[in-house]
Amino acid sequence: MNQGLTELEMIRYIETSLMARVPEHKLRPRLEPTRRAVELLGDPQKMYRVVHITGTNGKTTTTRIIERILREFGLRTGRFTSPHLIELNERIAIDGEPIETQKFYEVFKDIEPVLEIVDQELLAAGDLRLTFFEALAVLGFACFAEAPVDVLVLEVGMGGEWDSTNVADGDVAVFSPIDLDHIERLGSTIKEIATTKSGIIKPGSAVVSSMQKPEALAVLKDKTAAVADSFDVYGENFEVTSVSEDHVGITFSLKSLAGEYENLFIPLHGKYQAENAALAIAAVEQFFGSAQNALPDAILRSALADVTSPGRLQIIDKRPTVLLDAAHNPHGARSLAQSIIHSFGSPEAVGVLSVLADKDARGVLEALEPVLLEIILTESSSIRATNSAELADLAKEIFGPERVSTAANVAEGWTLAKTKVSQEGMIVISGSVTLVGDALKLKQQEANG
Repeated sequence: MNQGLTELEMIRYIETSLMARVPEHKLRPRLEPTRRAVELLGDPQKMYRVVHITGTNGKTTTTRIIERILREFGLRTGRFTSPHLIELNERIAIDGEPIETQKFYEVFKDIEPVLEIVDQELLAAGDLRLTFFEALAVLGFACFAEAPVDVLVLEVGMGGEWDSTNVADGDVAVFSPIDLDHIERLGSTIKEIATTKSGIIKPGSAVVSSMQKPEALAVLKDKTAAVADSFDVYGENFEVTSVSEDHVGITFSLKSLAGEYENLFIPLHGKYQAENAALAIAAVEQFFGSAQNALPDAILRSALADVTSPGRLQIIDKRPTVLLDAAHNPHGARSLAQSIIHSFGSPEAVGVLSVLADKDARGVLEALEPVLLEIILTESSSIRATNSAELADLAKEIFGPERVSTAANVAEGWTLAKTKVSQEGMIVISGSVTLVGDALKLKQQEANG
């Protein structure tokens, strides 16, 4: 099947085939092409149970926590997240590990003829062929059926109602905080965005939500009342009762849907991660028997202690501390700023940032200005990265010219930042997922010599 290809060549074949399509950031608000493709494949998305997650920030971490807890119960799990940090197969994980390249390639070759059939039908109808994300979602569903998995923890790509993942019907629909992002696609108000995201709520499902702004909460409650079986929201039906943080992670207690849990530990930074964990635990309680029974203490503690969330308040170096965070919108940047203050004690910090062209760069910069001594603007490897000189002009309005520098890439930015902080200080690399991925690749290359 692999025709003598190396693993790298197999991955590049899949990437090249997908990248030749309409790019990921230009999603089309349609579901029928994905539905047509999975129907031709025998509806693989119906061969396992599904927990479906949407929101604006925190959904990837919540997805990872849910998957890790379910796996501790002995279930064979699938996890679908996006975007990836280093390699494409990170997005499709089986039992917590990126899908093996050989299997990834084999499944892709199996579904290629179906993708081509749907492409030709779309072109004949005067439409565009399957997009990058539509094809990737179909590939993911097929990989999980091939594994096979017992349960898929499924993160939406964008929105919900017309997102390609929504051909699957979630037993549990999970909502992380909803805020303004992708306004050109999802709407310019919280209500509009929440309406789009509420599309993942399916008949007979259980709905679990983090704390939401009133206009988002009203939309979710109305949609649940119309089609779903139950609605539980943070602050009303479950909540963190205490949380503390040290250099290795957070310890928290929780009053949840099915019981109370004391002194749980999770090795993530940022007190807000306790709320992500609370949301994940409530979702798992609903997954198992409508939240009638508390999760076994030993299983929950073991799972949480093994949770990882790459690129989310991730420390990859010391002296100075190098902190990676994939905050790419104002809501995420505000959370990052609060974590720099409360989780890391307001160290002297220099930022290395790249922001994609379709993001609210001003909002991100304004959120981070109070916690950064200086900022270095650069460009990630994404073709969508905003020109660093353009970003610098904006940053000078917010930080003042004397606090702003530029660098060609993350390597140069990182090197320059080291000259601006002491060994006890912090370098914060943020602003886009692709910049965080570039930094992780750089660290990986250093480790490999």
